[in-house]
Amino acid sequence: MDKNNYSEITPEIIHLANMSRDAGIIDSELFTKYDVKRGLRDLNGKGVLAGLTRIADVRASKVVDGVQIPLPGQLFYRGYNIKDLVNGLAKDNHFGYEEATYLLLFDKLPTTEELESFKELLSGYRSLPTSFVRDIIMKAPSNDMMNTLARSVLTLYSYDERADDTSLPNVLRQCLQLISLFPLLSIYGYQAYSHYHDGKSLFIHQPQPELSTAENILHILRPDSSYTPLEAKILDIALILHMEHGGGNNSTFTTHVVTSTLTDTYSVIAAAIGSLKGPRHGGANIKVVKMFEEMKKEVSDWTNEGQVSDYLAKLLHKDAFDHAGLIYGVGHAVYSKSDPRAVIFKSFVEKLSEEKGRKDEFALYSLVERLAPEVIAKERQIYKGVCVNVDFYSGFVYNMLNLPMELYTPIFAIARMSGWAAHRMEELANNGKIIRPAYKPIGEDRTYIPIDER
Repeated sequence: MDKNNYSEITPEIIHLANMSRDAGIIDSELFTKYDVKRGLRDLNGKGVLAGLTRIADVRASKVVDGVQIPLPGQLFYRGYNIKDLVNGLAKDNHFGYEEATYLLLFDKLPTTEELESFKELLSGYRSLPTSFVRDIIMKAPSNDMMNTLARSVLTLYSYDERADDTSLPNVLRQCLQLISLFPLLSIYGYQAYSHYHDGKSLFIHQPQPELSTAENILHILRPDSSYTPLEAKILDIALILHMEHGGGNNSTFTTHVVTSTLTDTYSVIAAAIGSLKGPRHGGANIKVVKMFEEMKKEVSDWTNEGQVSDYLAKLLHKDAFDHAGLIYGVGHAVYSKSDPRAVIFKSFVEKLSEEKGRKDEFALYSLVERLAPEVIAKERQIYKGVCVNVDFYSGFVYNMLNLPMELYTPIFAIARMSGWAAHRMEELANNGKIIRPAYKPIGEDRTYIPIDER
């Protein structure tokens, strides 16, 4: 193979890939025959019970007389309704990501003194090893910040003298450091890519100890480090809404699975990042933004319900956008009536759209939120209702905040790092068995044939 064509897909590789595909295909009827829960879900889409957690609770239905009845969605962090947490923070007028992180990790809301001490602890960890930015982040910048983030996390292993120590105090120390460092690793990685790939000026701002996580993200990202109070507040709320969603989501389940092997924290979190990177998990808000960009061009009157409905139908018929047959940001594996995160977020999004002079776009989002479930119900046979999810509005928020699209999913990771940390601690605290589900072999036994007889 030519060393200069490292990424080339040759005809031989295509041929072998086709062979591998044919070898891997399994008759779909066999999954039904052996009662296999594909995707660890039953036929109704409900997740198979694989563990217990005290960290979060996702509620979207209740059973009445043996029948499961959909309800407006609710999300609880350690027993506290996320709606009450966000409303309480808004009323107290302070940033809440750090407070919610404390809650997830320690099962209690902190006092003023405990919160200040915790914030000082996180601030003290918000410093990368000497020359890490120059020697690691600036070298071979990737066009995908999630890959950059995963590589940086794995490299931090080499700087930790107790990297393989899985005692709870050491793992907590590692997790708190990663919670503090994720914004730096993500944004510095983007700055390196933007400089070397796009030829833009290189800005490496140092975090400020007195600033919250949300404020520091905007401070180190923007060339002039400026931001409005509303911008920082809404980013803080976005972090809170994304930081945890129970043990069953893919990246958190990955955290449990890999933690159960007793490997190091850096390997566990890198695996979770790899999971979140997938467009089926963490990259949906990018699709939403791109979908709306096309919609704004194709629909001449954004207030015309007929035009908007026609475009949504085209999406489902694979006649618009990426021809995938999906309306991105609509639908969720658990929620059917409403996603509480989207409901909470919407009022703050409206305020930001007013500040940014983009109320007409917000009105279009609101119209699609109302029409999309109706269009889907007409076009598709669905076993449960559909509603917009948190990704529906988060991409619009990040766009209004002038955040580069390359950082949309890393910001999700910055938020979710707190949830991953809590679940890693929970898995280790319970000292459970290595997670090992069963796969039924369906191949036939064969007799070995010598090579000269094949």
